[in-house]
Amino acid sequence: MGDAVDVLIVGGGPVGLATAVECARHGLTCVLVEKHPGTSIFPKARLVTTRTMELVRAWGLQDEVEAAGLPREDSLAVGVGSSLIADDFRRQGAAIAEDAPHSPTYAYICAQDKFEVILKAHAESQPGADIRFGVRMVGLTQDADGVTAELSTGESVRARYCVAADGARSGVRDALGIGVDGPPPIGHMISVMFDADLVPLLEGRMCALYFIRSAIPCAVEAVDNKRRWMIQTGYDPAEGGSAEDFTPEFCVEVVRAAVGVPDLEVSLVGIMPWLQQAVTAQRFRSGRIFLAGDAAHVSTPQGGFGMNCGIQDAHNLVWKLAAVLRGKAGESLLDTYEAERHPVGARTVEESLANAFITFRMMEGELTLKESIEQQAGRRSSEGLVLGFHYDSSAVLPDGSPAPAPEDPYRTYVPCARPGHRAPHVWLSREGRELSTLDLLGPGFTLLAPAGSGWSRAAAELGLPAAEISADGAGALVSPTWAKEYGLGPTGAVLVRPDGHVAWRVADGQASPDTLRRAVDTVLARNA
Repeated sequence: MGDAVDVLIVGGGPVGLATAVECARHGLTCVLVEKHPGTSIFPKARLVTTRTMELVRAWGLQDEVEAAGLPREDSLAVGVGSSLIADDFRRQGAAIAEDAPHSPTYAYICAQDKFEVILKAHAESQPGADIRFGVRMVGLTQDADGVTAELSTGESVRARYCVAADGARSGVRDALGIGVDGPPPIGHMISVMFDADLVPLLEGRMCALYFIRSAIPCAVEAVDNKRRWMIQTGYDPAEGGSAEDFTPEFCVEVVRAAVGVPDLEVSLVGIMPWLQQAVTAQRFRSGRIFLAGDAAHVSTPQGGFGMNCGIQDAHNLVWKLAAVLRGKAGESLLDTYEAERHPVGARTVEESLANAFITFRMMEGELTLKESIEQQAGRRSSEGLVLGFHYDSSAVLPDGSPAPAPEDPYRTYVPCARPGHRAPHVWLSREGRELSTLDLLGPGFTLLAPAGSGWSRAAAELGLPAAEISADGAGALVSPTWAKEYGLGPTGAVLVRPDGHVAWRVADGQASPDTLRRAVDTVLARNA
């Protein structure tokens, strides 16, 4: 056993890999262990939400992810029918134009088997990241100073902290004795990945997701919108059903029935049974061990939230670990991980369950085709959930302003720079080039203030990056609407945390290094 690394990461799926990427971004060393020899061969998750795409953009991977994914205009649509080619088929596109003003990017379909490859290659290229696939953790203990992991290779790894991103059946969570809240499994599912030439059949019908109401209700998912597709259907053990029923011959029948072509040429790629669940861990932390991703919260696949919520876990946690490990924050800052992410995880799980119930009602024939497409398409638009979540903890300084209260908080995102909320995207110009307010944010705290407010000088005394934005073109950064959209007067300022959420805001006030220092000290639990 060598010198201790900063963070041990258990699990090499998207959440574990994102944790490793964030560790490198914050200058931390990490060891990631994953029991499987390679990345996923199944596209278990496909939707990369707008918020996750913003992180992908910050990591410099947006072009690569979009090249590996599907065109937005076609792939984000949803369809409903008795088969893919049936006359009753209905298609509804995504509300891209309606959502576009809220981000410099937008949700994307990039299947997990491709997304993981991109994340893994990026993590492996980062200094301080030791990525080990085909290595199982066989023991984990912790003490007052760190954790020790015993590996299947016979080695031991010593780390200051551990992030368990080891999935829905988390061995780490079970070993810690952390229970879960939620209903029992709500479905025994089968995923069938297959190869077939469906494109000539889908002209004008191309979607990300097709709900098929046939004798065998199922969902058809586009993997590459060329030849690779996936079907998800289920069975009921209470009625004698079993995963063994899904023989290769029967799976081909399911595919042909869903497509609507009895003699379709089909090549099966893989068959995978799984449980559909909706549970949240009762705790996200035990000492120096933190749960993230499906180890912390398991969503149904309806809505595509699980992977994305887990990546937000990593984004929230790693900057706090870095601040504590570098002696810049009090250890109690780490308590805000659970305080902030548990409510978000629980709400995400609940919303995914609501989506699943709509699907169940549709498949049981309780909804008409018109109702089915309206409800399914409506719930595919989820920017309120994805961008509108906010944090309440000791790492946020309230300013007394009320939170937005849209009529549909799942669908509708209301941009807001209230402390605890994601710093809103606003387009700026710099020397004739367009950039987003999100492009001003780095791995540390960032102060944003109107030009001439004096707050950038106060930030400089504390060594904080600061950006002054002019309304009239007099400064390097220009936006006539930015201050209003952030709720600021001429002498206002906002302090944005490393995870892009607003920590502190003053609408108007005397620029003061002491005021800013007290805000930073409070957020970082230095006073504790």
